[in-house]
Amino acid sequence: MSTPEAKEETATEPAAEEEVETAPVEETETEEVAPSGTEETQTAEPTPAAAAEEAPEGEEEIEVVEEKVYTIPLRHVWVVTPRGRRAPRAVRDVRDYVARHMKSDEVAVSNEINSEIWGRSINKPPRKITVRAVKDKEGKVIIYPAKGG
Repeated sequence: MSTPEAKEETATEPAAEEEVETAPVEETETEEVAPSGTEETQTAEPTPAAAAEEAPEGEEEIEVVEEKVYTIPLRHVWVVTPRGRRAPRAVRDVRDYVARHMKSDEVAVSNEINSEIWGRSINKPPRKITVRAVKDKEGKVIIYPAKGG
């Protein structure tokens, strides 16, 4: 009995190894060929598009040419403008101040600066505001709040 059992073990072991070797090869081929062919074409095209979409949105992705910090006085807005028009006038003055100092026509105000000016309603904008102006290679300036204190 030991002889037939030994023959069966030797006979089953190589067969099991062959099954093991062929099974993973077939699985990897089917995984690589079918899914990767469809997934790569699907993921390869949106990936550069997604990267292109994220680059302009992200603050860190902008190619910075010039970056300056300004403290802009807005007391003039309180004196000259009627109560009900002060916040819009303050936003215009911030935009004009940065355009004049950064020598650019295209100036965008970030949501953080806008909410800081409008935070106390239309009647009471801040008396002064500290901003960080970032100019990219195309000449567009974006205004962000100043970092730190």
